[in-house]
Amino acid sequence: MNRALIIGAVLSGAFALAALISFVWVPYDVTGVDIANRLKAPSLGHLFGTDHFGRDIFSMIMVGARTSIAVAVVAVGIGMLIGIPLGLAAAARKGSLLDELIMRGNDLVFAFPSLLIAIMITAVFGASAVNAIVAIGIFNIPVFARLVRGAALSLWTKDYVLAARVSGKGAARISFEHILPNVTNLLIVQGTIQFSLGILAEAGLSYVGLGAQPPTPSWGRMLAESQTMFSFAPHLAIFPGLAILLTVLGLNLMGDGLRDVLDPRLRRARR
Repeated sequence: MNRALIIGAVLSGAFALAALISFVWVPYDVTGVDIANRLKAPSLGHLFGTDHFGRDIFSMIMVGARTSIAVAVVAVGIGMLIGIPLGLAAAARKGSLLDELIMRGNDLVFAFPSLLIAIMITAVFGASAVNAIVAIGIFNIPVFARLVRGAALSLWTKDYVLAARVSGKGAARISFEHILPNVTNLLIVQGTIQFSLGILAEAGLSYVGLGAQPPTPSWGRMLAESQTMFSFAPHLAIFPGLAILLTVLGLNLMGDGLRDVLDPRLRRARR
């Protein structure tokens, strides 16, 4: 048994379960204001305490998990949906004008961090979770394109690919029938890692006000709102910070575990 994979799956699964449960139940209404119970310390009534509006922190973290996971899933999906075909096309046409255009386009996107892309997008369309998804998704495209191109280039020299070319199959058909199935393991591992980075990016964008907007709870915005009250209400920052830390840690451990399990070279090295 791979210990990292198990620990990572448990941590990630716990937050995914909290996000799912939040669709049907949370201990308290996350949009309600209860001034009488503002800034309460953690207790049996409020496990993680309350914020400056009297909202239950535990409930907000549950709903915030839903926001973070949704943004990360869609953003990684955008990166895969566009990046994988681009990487396959670049590898199939290595050295061609198409290959150069794709790779130079990737370099151009890498020159702009996701935060800067988000600022440019929100300057035009306004701050929202949708625009955060677009910004993170755009940044994920070259990640998957480069990964797939690098892995596919080595596969194009394999005997089974040469046999497929001799049989008359075109480059597109070979890419999707023979190349893509053999890079799936890499995509699973990289997808897990990008998912954790997506959660971090969403938290960062929300922290500076470019992510999910009120009243939708967001871990990053919870941290931003707590920074002026840390001296007398540290629980406002501790629990959202731990949520981000444990979720990202769990996903990274799961990614490392999946890499160990799916990579045959690593399996042979352990024997």
